[in-house]
Amino acid sequence: MNEAVQARMEAFAPPVTESIEATGLSFQFLADLALKISATESTLTTATISDRMCLPLTLVEQMMQHLYREKLVEIRGSVGFSNNRYALLDRGWDQLKRVMEISGYVGPAPVSLAAYSAMMRSQAQPEELIGPDQVADAFHDLVLPDSLLQTLGFAINSRRSLFISGIPGTGKTSVAERINNALLTPIWVPYAVAIDEHVINIYDAHNHDRTLDEDNFDVFDRRWLRIARPLIIVGGEMTLESTDLIYNRAARYYEAPFQIKANCGTLVIDDFGRQRVEPEELLNRWIIPLERKVDFLTLHTGKKISVPFEQLVVFSTNLEPSRLVDEAFLRRMGYRVRVEPPSEETYRRIFERYAENAGVYYDRSVLDYLLSKYEAEKRVMKACEPRDLLSRFLDICQYKNLQPTLTPDLLDLAWNNYFGVAHV
Repeated sequence: MNEAVQARMEAFAPPVTESIEATGLSFQFLADLALKISATESTLTTATISDRMCLPLTLVEQMMQHLYREKLVEIRGSVGFSNNRYALLDRGWDQLKRVMEISGYVGPAPVSLAAYSAMMRSQAQPEELIGPDQVADAFHDLVLPDSLLQTLGFAINSRRSLFISGIPGTGKTSVAERINNALLTPIWVPYAVAIDEHVINIYDAHNHDRTLDEDNFDVFDRRWLRIARPLIIVGGEMTLESTDLIYNRAARYYEAPFQIKANCGTLVIDDFGRQRVEPEELLNRWIIPLERKVDFLTLHTGKKISVPFEQLVVFSTNLEPSRLVDEAFLRRMGYRVRVEPPSEETYRRIFERYAENAGVYYDRSVLDYLLSKYEAEKRVMKACEPRDLLSRFLDICQYKNLQPTLTPDLLDLAWNNYFGVAHV
């Protein structure tokens, strides 16, 4: 890593919090969190609590001294500077029960909503513009028209929403999934966000891929971690309720909805129109967020909060757009593209690429024979079918213990098992 890049990275890292006020949280909230974490530690020292809370040692010692003065913990000795050994007292265990009834969150100290919003907005636009070469690299394993690649580049750079339509099997999902490949700059996200005594869990190990390169930074606020720009795909399982905060009544804290976890990345609504929510309801829910880049979520107390809506939203559907939404909504889309079935030349290139990657050998006449089958059966060629037919062929080779050399007979067998024929 060159010095200029290193300097830019370090300049952008969230600064270390040097005071309780700088955390954006109340002293009582942090003291309660320190008490909850204390109850989970077998070796209770200021350093262990500091590591769990991701806060500086000196700040955590202030909280522990407060708990000591309140007779919730006792000091069992000194380990080092600002690092004492503690133990919970009976009064501390009683207080713990009351604190846990308010919030069961036990983990790294959250950041304030204001700090989260500012960081998301500052990272929403990648530092460097994405050019044609980067777009081509992101879609290098697909065979796409230059005009489509150009439109995708427009959408990626502008971060405007994208509406992709086309018949099933033309590669819409494959295109949508790879948009995020062009976004190479990692981002900072917090473990959690706090609003008053309410905690919203943001970091999701399932959907967020850590870069694990924080050691490149001399100092930073450890309540934040670095991840690759997220790609989150939701399909038919999505409901209107899943777009709002999810309150865990047992743990007594919130899980952020999927669109918040996608901030500064890409959110793909796959098979749009087939969700368990009417398209009009979903679009009405997101008209303002798409236009103003802000979303409104509701706490279980009824309080509304505003959060950044800073992701590239991709709607992918195999239904006719006119059947799903009206023209007024389509005008709010940043870009619209229709992915058409491949031409014969494009189909050949897709087949050749998949065959090469899969180690399949074939004579050129076999590919001619395959194309003739489409014409004979009046089938529309689809971009997914070279991959699917070759996968069925390899299944056959594995079952029959054959070398992966494609012949017309084996192609017929793969074709019939893929498209389905009567077994007589």
